[in-house]
Amino acid sequence: MALLQLSEPGESAAPHQHRLAVGIDLGTTNSLVATVRSGMAVVLNDELGRPLLPSIVRYGADGMVETGYDAFAHQSADPKNTIVSVKRFMGRGLRDIAHIESMPYDFIEAEGMVKLRTVQGVKSPVEVSGDILRALRERAEASLGAGDGNPLTGAVITVPAYFDDAQRQATKDAARLAGLNVLRLLNEPTAAAIAYGLDNAAEGIYAVYDLGGGTFDISILKLSKGVFQVLSTGGDSALGGDDFDHRVFCWVIEQAKLKPVSPQNGRLLQMRAREAKEYLTLNGEAPITARLSTDEFVDLKITTPIFSEITRTLVQKTLGPTRKALRDAGLTPSDIKGVVMVGGATRMPQIQHAVGEYFGQEPLNNLDPDKVVALGAATQANLLAGNRATGDDWLLLDVIPLSLGIETMGGLVEKIIPRNATIPAARAQDFTTFKDGQTAMALHVTQGERELVSDCRSLARFELRGMPPMMAGAARIRVSFQVDADGLLSVTAREQTTGHEAHVEVKPSYGLSDDEIAAMLKDGYNHAPDDAFRRALREAQVEAQRLVEAVQSALKADADLLSRLERAHINSCLAKLQALLIGDDRRAIDAAMGALSQGTAEFAARRMNQSVQRALAGKKVAEL
Repeated sequence: MALLQLSEPGESAAPHQHRLAVGIDLGTTNSLVATVRSGMAVVLNDELGRPLLPSIVRYGADGMVETGYDAFAHQSADPKNTIVSVKRFMGRGLRDIAHIESMPYDFIEAEGMVKLRTVQGVKSPVEVSGDILRALRERAEASLGAGDGNPLTGAVITVPAYFDDAQRQATKDAARLAGLNVLRLLNEPTAAAIAYGLDNAAEGIYAVYDLGGGTFDISILKLSKGVFQVLSTGGDSALGGDDFDHRVFCWVIEQAKLKPVSPQNGRLLQMRAREAKEYLTLNGEAPITARLSTDEFVDLKITTPIFSEITRTLVQKTLGPTRKALRDAGLTPSDIKGVVMVGGATRMPQIQHAVGEYFGQEPLNNLDPDKVVALGAATQANLLAGNRATGDDWLLLDVIPLSLGIETMGGLVEKIIPRNATIPAARAQDFTTFKDGQTAMALHVTQGERELVSDCRSLARFELRGMPPMMAGAARIRVSFQVDADGLLSVTAREQTTGHEAHVEVKPSYGLSDDEIAAMLKDGYNHAPDDAFRRALREAQVEAQRLVEAVQSALKADADLLSRLERAHINSCLAKLQALLIGDDRRAIDAAMGALSQGTAEFAARRMNQSVQRALAGKKVAEL
């Protein structure tokens, strides 16, 4: 007997319509697009059945733009116009790019983000990434039969957990250039956990170790009854498989005793280095042979022990953030139920060994590390597109990687949203004015874990104007921070009495360098005692300066209420406190503030009496 699906008019607009949505893993080395078919996430292949799209774009002199395997074939012959690993340039300035000396590109330092000169003109990393995403969009539309009747609703695009606001915004801009509607930016380790957790009905605490071509992320997640909660995250946005390739490339240059090589020969040797690295995944030694344009012939063999030795520091570089992520979550390696391996670079034997040794268990490899991120993104995209099905009731709780705050007087940072806070997030805090009669306030948004602005990263500056002039401390300015599901920040400042408001969408000029990323959290812990002392000192200095200005203002207005001796005593206390303001003795500052407050107590009482007398002058008791 067949069952018919019934629905009342207006209850179900299109009960059989399945909205088309995709998940995209925009990778450093390779990219993929996936979707959900018949309730199962699957990667969409190209016309030749290949799931991966090499993240390579070539700009030809004939005006043609080639992507993927077509561009791959030209990278050694035309290295300046064939862009590889562009993800490492997203949202970054020239100074942030590692190994730039061995790259064949003609870089241009531009405001906001580095650019590359090609035969088709200057290209930004956003444009290059847009061409990769466009190729993936066209593959998806062809595979899914998307058209006017049932268009592609949108895409969930994955990003490294440690991408900052600039890098995330650059990714969204690239998607718009490619004609994609971004449903959400999703952290790569979280996408992997979705794919793994739903596929295996797993529960417990898992570590997601994600080493891709250009980035490393470690996330600690708790999976429980359909809730995916990110407990902590860490990593390095400038560490990945490319760095292992570069170590092999440098080893080849050294062993073959080659002089500085041309861009063409350099790209050829980098290709051979990558091939050798991949070959060593399943073999004990790998040949490296190449005929250079100088007629030099490279013929070497690299073994697994040699490869492990020359990359040992890189492997250790991934374990530092791993330890930190566990500490942030309040866990030890023994608390971890399983370690999910993500990213093609995790296939390297030394990575598998190091991770297994640290966690005391074999890593989980039952899902293809190249595909797992795209599959998780597709599952999330299917849900966001409205294609809910029985069993789809699950909740995703992601976090922000670094604290967000505002500068206060004395160059101090007041953290509004702490690191590892669950997103989306919205927090607000009230501030006030420092001086009498202020009609404007400058606001400085910062990112980092330290107590002083000088030790954190500047994200944005804006001004709130039109405030009514009031006494210092009387105004109430509410500063609101909002981090959306994509991890992007917006800040609003509102003066409460008048409703005057200022707003800024935080779009930093470029991303954090790899050193800055690692140093921010490390410094936050290493300098905690020193930071606490400096913060207390700055707070005392700010409060002392406020007291000095208040006393000076009172003396200017009502000095006639004091005798010559009293005036001299107050001036002496003032001078002593002002002299201490440039020092670092907080206790002495506190003592001097106490002395000044005590010395002006009688003066303050007289001023109060005078104010009352002025207010009552000429009035009868009955009128009061």
